[in-house]
Amino acid sequence: MAKNKKFRLVDAILSVITVVFVAEAAAPAAAIGNSQFFWWIFLIIAFLLPYGLVVSELGTTYDDEGGLYDWVRRAFGDKWGSRVSWYYWINFPLWMASLAFLFPETIALMTGFELDLIPTLAIELAFVWIVVFMSFSKVSDSGWILNLSAVLKVLIAVSVGGLGIYYAVTNGFASDMSPATFLPSMDASSLTYLSIILFNFMGFEAIAVFANDMENPKKQIPTAIIAGGIAIAALYLFSSFGIGAAIPAMDISLDSGIMDAVGIMAGVGSVLFIVVGIVFLITLFGNMVSWSFGVNFVAEHAARKKNMPKVFAHESKKNQMPTGAAIVNGVVASVLVLLSPVMELAGFDSFFWIFFSMNIVFLLISYIPMFPAFLKLRKIDPAANRVFKVPGGHGVALVVAWVPVILLVLAIIATIVPLNGSPDEMGKIPMLIGVIAFVILGEIVRIWSARGRKDDYGGMGSSGDPFEFDVAHGYEEMPESEKIAVEEDLLIGREPRDLV
Repeated sequence: MAKNKKFRLVDAILSVITVVFVAEAAAPAAAIGNSQFFWWIFLIIAFLLPYGLVVSELGTTYDDEGGLYDWVRRAFGDKWGSRVSWYYWINFPLWMASLAFLFPETIALMTGFELDLIPTLAIELAFVWIVVFMSFSKVSDSGWILNLSAVLKVLIAVSVGGLGIYYAVTNGFASDMSPATFLPSMDASSLTYLSIILFNFMGFEAIAVFANDMENPKKQIPTAIIAGGIAIAALYLFSSFGIGAAIPAMDISLDSGIMDAVGIMAGVGSVLFIVVGIVFLITLFGNMVSWSFGVNFVAEHAARKKNMPKVFAHESKKNQMPTGAAIVNGVVASVLVLLSPVMELAGFDSFFWIFFSMNIVFLLISYIPMFPAFLKLRKIDPAANRVFKVPGGHGVALVVAWVPVILLVLAIIATIVPLNGSPDEMGKIPMLIGVIAFVILGEIVRIWSARGRKDDYGGMGSSGDPFEFDVAHGYEEMPESEKIAVEEDLLIGREPRDLV
């Protein structure tokens, strides 16, 4: 009933900020140097704008529970739907593991005490499973942590940016601020970090998953995306400027850059340093909980169609939340955390960056099919009620679809493929191997998940409406009103009517 809809427009906007704005990603972006500002502005125009337009059209046209997964499945069928659901899901436990590594590191910076292996692992595992248990609650019931995290992220961004400007004015800028330094750099290092900026724009489609909890999703989704996107771009630019003002680009740590910046500006161990550290830790929970809703629902939805393993389809009898997906997230992230001592013995370090980079790559991969799906759905489903439609003709649609795809592919290559023989570039090899391994595993999972499925859904162009297909194959329940209509048809000896 409408009175139970608790997810308001302001909640949707704050959720966009919570999901999309990733405080821990500001430091790697700042490490690009002053040229980051060119890349931010360029990618806002070339990626964020078309991405937001495409998501707004798809999200308001199709109210599927699976969001990104369902859009791709509608266009290209089960095979690509399954691949997208795997890529979209696997990024989450990788990301959760990377943030788990940040937790004890941040505590050590705040306290000045270096933690031993066992306490470190205990804190990392505790972080993982607290996130898992928090994701058992409905999004509308967990709105407080989404809103709190969004507000705290804004406070961190504004504080770091403001402190950075004040520090630079009173003590001088840490980096060269001549006009030439703001020109784009095309070296391997800068290109590698471009994926960070693209990652910082990801997550708008998660809003579509919240549609059932919204009062007016067709209005709220595009409004939240536009308002949230503008706010997020401003926050990133302001906070990264503050970090760059305090620390030379070459000295910015990929994992502790924010805390390092605050430590330089306010002093390590100061009250402000401790407060920012505590707030930063809270936002890590907010990141994971907000992302878990979208990821878990997509995985559960795909599992019901035999596009993901059956375990992902398990849901709570109490509130119908996808607890199976949440538990698998925790198990995989825990395994990755426990592998870190072994990896260290093998000579690997910077676990945050290894797993964070792999998370970025898989998230970027999952978005690539969405843009051609947008074009195909316009072609094969022209009669759909597009409440919001990307303005312009077919030429504009082609640009809006393919420019982001090109940028995504280039960013993925720059992140995991060594671009030269330098030690830094060759350090990408473990990430490249990891990505290839998880892609192969995904194909195995896709084939295994499809066992017992008699017919593949081939997309709307060949298999018709996916809901009708899923009802016919037992993947979805027929609405009660339709059951009654069919029973009436059978009672009077008439052919059952199609689902409407």
